[in-house]
Amino acid sequence: MSADNEKMQELWQQFFGPNLGYVQEQYDIYLENAEAVSPQYRELFAQYGAPPRVETGTMNAAPNRTSGGATFTTDNNLLKKAIAAGQLAWNIRSFGHLAADIDPLGLSPKASTEMIEPGTYGLTESDLKQLPPECVWEDAPTPLNNAWEAVQKLLQVYTGPIAYEFGHVHVEEERKWLNNQAESVIPSSKLLASERESLLRKLFEAEQFEDFLQRTFVGQKRFSAEGIESLIPLTDEIVHELTNAGARHIAVGMAHRGRLNVLAHVLGKPYGAIFSEFHHSPNKNLIPSEGSIGINYGWTGDVKYHLGANRSIPSGETAETRITLANNPSHLEYVNPVVQGFARAAQEDRSNPGYPVQNFDLAASIVIHGDAAFIGEGIVAETLNLNNIKGYTSGGTIHIIANNRIGFTTESQDSRSTHYASDLAKGFEIPILHVNADSPDAVVAAARMAGEYRTLFKKDILIDLVGYRRYGHNETDDPETTQPLIYKKVRAHSTVARLYGETLVREGVLSEDAVEQIKRDVQNKLKDAYDEVKGKEGKSPVHQGHPAAFSPDAAKPVTAVPIEKLRSMNKGLLQWPESFNVYGKLKRILERRADALNDGEKVDWSHAETLAFASILADGTPIRLSGQDAERATFAHRNLVLHDNETGATFCPLHALPEANASFAVHNSPLSEAGVLGLEYGYNVFSPEAMVIWEAQFGDFANAAQVLIDQFISAGQSKWTQRSGLMMLLPHGYEGQGPEHSSARLERFLQMSGEENWTVAYLSSAAQYFHLLRRQASILKTDKARPLIVMAPKSMIRNPYVASPASLLGEGTFQTVLEQPGLGEKPARVERLVLCTGKVSIDLAEELDKTSEVNRDWLHIARIEQLYPFPRQEVQAIIDRFPNLSEIVWVQEEPKNMGAWSYMEPRIRDLVDLSKTTVTYNGRPKRSSPASGYQQIHTFEQQFIINQTLVQKKKSAVKSGR
Repeated sequence: MSADNEKMQELWQQFFGPNLGYVQEQYDIYLENAEAVSPQYRELFAQYGAPPRVETGTMNAAPNRTSGGATFTTDNNLLKKAIAAGQLAWNIRSFGHLAADIDPLGLSPKASTEMIEPGTYGLTESDLKQLPPECVWEDAPTPLNNAWEAVQKLLQVYTGPIAYEFGHVHVEEERKWLNNQAESVIPSSKLLASERESLLRKLFEAEQFEDFLQRTFVGQKRFSAEGIESLIPLTDEIVHELTNAGARHIAVGMAHRGRLNVLAHVLGKPYGAIFSEFHHSPNKNLIPSEGSIGINYGWTGDVKYHLGANRSIPSGETAETRITLANNPSHLEYVNPVVQGFARAAQEDRSNPGYPVQNFDLAASIVIHGDAAFIGEGIVAETLNLNNIKGYTSGGTIHIIANNRIGFTTESQDSRSTHYASDLAKGFEIPILHVNADSPDAVVAAARMAGEYRTLFKKDILIDLVGYRRYGHNETDDPETTQPLIYKKVRAHSTVARLYGETLVREGVLSEDAVEQIKRDVQNKLKDAYDEVKGKEGKSPVHQGHPAAFSPDAAKPVTAVPIEKLRSMNKGLLQWPESFNVYGKLKRILERRADALNDGEKVDWSHAETLAFASILADGTPIRLSGQDAERATFAHRNLVLHDNETGATFCPLHALPEANASFAVHNSPLSEAGVLGLEYGYNVFSPEAMVIWEAQFGDFANAAQVLIDQFISAGQSKWTQRSGLMMLLPHGYEGQGPEHSSARLERFLQMSGEENWTVAYLSSAAQYFHLLRRQASILKTDKARPLIVMAPKSMIRNPYVASPASLLGEGTFQTVLEQPGLGEKPARVERLVLCTGKVSIDLAEELDKTSEVNRDWLHIARIEQLYPFPRQEVQAIIDRFPNLSEIVWVQEEPKNMGAWSYMEPRIRDLVDLSKTTVTYNGRPKRSSPASGYQQIHTFEQQFIINQTLVQKKKSAVKSGR
């Protein structure tokens, strides 16, 4: 036998019995994927090749060398037990969470533990002691002498105060990292005595803060964190983990449960400021609802447990990290996409042409959910789905479920169909850590693991903090009426601060006196802050101040662009790489634009939009456009991203435009309205200098995002002085496409219009769109910025009546009211003034051309292009031009109880002498559905409206002497 053979025999002789079977199994895995085995085995197999084959037979635990090769025999029964032990270990990792110690009150019924019991696999303690630890734990820590000890250690890891669910994570690298953290890193990372003392202080701060509010402001609602006080050190630790990893912006979103505590102890809001808000709250008996005006004066404001805050903390010698707790209304989970928008905006550098450059490490988001809301609110799934989508990801959110085991008065069995509140996250392969809220050391360990995972893998991770709720839904509620058995347990259960203090005393970390001193220090700090506020009571009322008055035209922004500059940009927009193969049909359409700026030619809607975008980028304002099919657009008119019809490669002309001085991002969104709109709103709030546009596929679909519109976009300025210049494009117009593809519900936006909260426009020309886009861009950086709601066209996109001469782009500005050319030229003869907006004005213009031979001196038509703020002066000036006006008719294609009529009627009446001039309506009657589902009925109704508008009444003819 050669020296090499002898050396190899000696090597393999150290493995025998089930050990050798295990090595052989590892070699089989190695042959399929070398990276799937540990480095030591890769090195072993690479150097020495295959281990000797195993022959089953009679018991022979020692190696048996045979002539002519390396063959060993082992006990077949022992090999079976080794395989069973491996299955046991797998199931401990997969199902140990069901037996974990994560329920402080023992509210959940005990789950079956058969899957993690050796007997289920025909194994005894004696069997496992015959097997090496590697049978169940490949990288088992030392000293572990056998498989029995390894199993006990695994049970300790996976059934302790942290329960792990990683089996649904498909990426092997991630799953191995997660298991290694659970099995090796966390058990060996004990907190220092100083860290545990600091942790106890934080728990006392959380507990005593709530206790002080309960005793001092009796009966006032605060939605306390009691029962989940560990939420405070958990969130604080995650903030520090992310800060240490380089995050310079951390966005936090949460509902009202525990919010005041987070404001005080994570965001650093002074106790005095919070106490002042309680002092200025209205009497609870007068205004019992959550939505009361609370402490604010002047503008509407919001209740204290909806308000946000900002804090900056040092991170390094010169840097700092800014933490933002987003304002959040009562619709609990709708803040989720908003804070992801904050993070995305903070991560992007928009200073150069092309797509923005994103750095995931610059910013991160933390979202604190309620247990009933996480599984119950669909916006959660929409937002989770955004995390791995190119245009929307922010590199992972750390989710926390503040799990108090109850929603309002509803217990878990009535609020979900899943075992855990967190189960929704499994569908998105999000690792889940369930943590006992009464085990603060475990809470900190979970926080550190979550922070490191997000930093390393740039993905979501979820911590399910399992606690309870000490009081009812709010502090005026008696929970024992609906949960008497639960609250018997709650009343008898010590607080986590007290339990942890006892632990530290028992383990010799602190003395009883030291624990009591920490508690007294916290209490004294609260009392001192309150005494200071009480001494100032009545001297400085709390208020939020008025936002700046809104007048987008006040500064007379220059929106015209010199025609030569437009021609230069237009030329650049029609250039693409020589090797790029533009789809033939589209290429011909685009090439028609080459002459559109010449005299006698016209610019259509989509061309005007592209030129507006180009000029805005040239001015240095970045643009982000997002929505379903936004790149091409639903009606195939935009085509800002070209596709090579041979290679599939893409090219965006706006990225290569020589004049561009800022980034341009256009993203096709998932089939989501609320989630995407929320992210875009958050993006714009965080980066108000960027022009952020959300486009609905059809305007009707915006109703799936109604909460975001109602509670954030329309009211954010008034409630929170939270400025936004977000633009919404909502395709709207009646073309016989049925109820769900006609109406963007213009009436809803007008109904919510007040306090100059936004601009609502319904345009009728490409030039108007060009100027409106540029006007909006000009006010983004000012305190006059407001959201812009545009009823965008569908059939009008390609209608020649909407196209505009290039001269209207090169001069002029946005007009809030347009008048129909060719009418009203003899003011003394005009008896009927038709006011309308949007598409129906184009229908009227087309009919006028068809019947151009008819004398219509008695008629004038004006289009209200900007509906809100209402252009009162402009409309009044038109009315005043016609001394013999007997009738003003509002014409619309929407039903009478929809569209703009209810909004316009009182405003029109306010402008005329009703004894001389009547104000009437022409359109569809009141209906429950926005439009007919039958094309022929739609066409008949539409033509009837047009005819009635353009036919002179007989009495008007007699009156005028004709």
